[in-house]
Amino acid sequence: MDWSDIRVFLAIARTGTLGAAARLTGQTQPTMGRRLRALESAVGQTLFQRTTDGLILTDEGTAVLVYAERMEEDANAFERALLGKEQHLSGTLRVSSSDWFGIHVLTPVFATFLRSHPRLSIELVTDSRRLNLARREADLVFRITPFDEADVIQRKLMKMAYALYGPIDVVPPTAGDGEGYGLVTMNSAFETLPDVSWVKAILPKAHVVFGSNNRGAQARMCAEGGGLAVLPCPLGDNTAGIQRIDLGEAPPSRDVWFGYHRDLRQLARLRALLDLVIDRLANV
Repeated sequence: MDWSDIRVFLAIARTGTLGAAARLTGQTQPTMGRRLRALESAVGQTLFQRTTDGLILTDEGTAVLVYAERMEEDANAFERALLGKEQHLSGTLRVSSSDWFGIHVLTPVFATFLRSHPRLSIELVTDSRRLNLARREADLVFRITPFDEADVIQRKLMKMAYALYGPIDVVPPTAGDGEGYGLVTMNSAFETLPDVSWVKAILPKAHVVFGSNNRGAQARMCAEGGGLAVLPCPLGDNTAGIQRIDLGEAPPSRDVWFGYHRDLRQLARLRALLDLVIDRLANV
């Protein structure tokens, strides 16, 4: 067996289709199919059942899944152990965050960092999915909730301020009312978030006209005159055509955390980036 084929097996098992597995691994769909056939030929078993909805593990595939995951865990630990000893300020760092945070908060810091370290490169992945640090899907992750994964070193970086925004020409509503105003907010799956509850409480008579889990889409809709929106201040303040609206109290702020696998704690390029991130953002 080829270890790289085991990675293909795990990607297909986790995603259920060759196309999704190809996107996950950065390979082409034909390559994924060819590698899967090579693995099944090598072990003499059919590992997936082909269905109209995708690929489903057979009994044989299910039986070996736990061993493949164990192999992956050991291989990743092998890579992290070596990478964590690397002291050269060169190579690549893979960073994950939400889209708006990556664009408006991290990218300016990254630009400064890369000017000082021309032999380094950064890959920014703005993915709503929580990337796995143990599998090195990311080296460094920023998010608004603490980490509960094992072997993750984490720190609260900053408190992110939020504000209510509206189009430049909007007449500000009255707190405790909001009748006749539209709200641009999160979609229903996220309606329990603090900023959603806050705006509905302070403008109880306003009605939701647009919901999205994408903060950038909310900001754009607000700028297009679609309604009032509670936005993170780095996003709202950098969106043309909207302004802050003061109703006497600010929406609740959110903590921002970062985390990385403990095996990378001595990685020189990670430490250098974190030093700058903390210097620029910890006291914002």
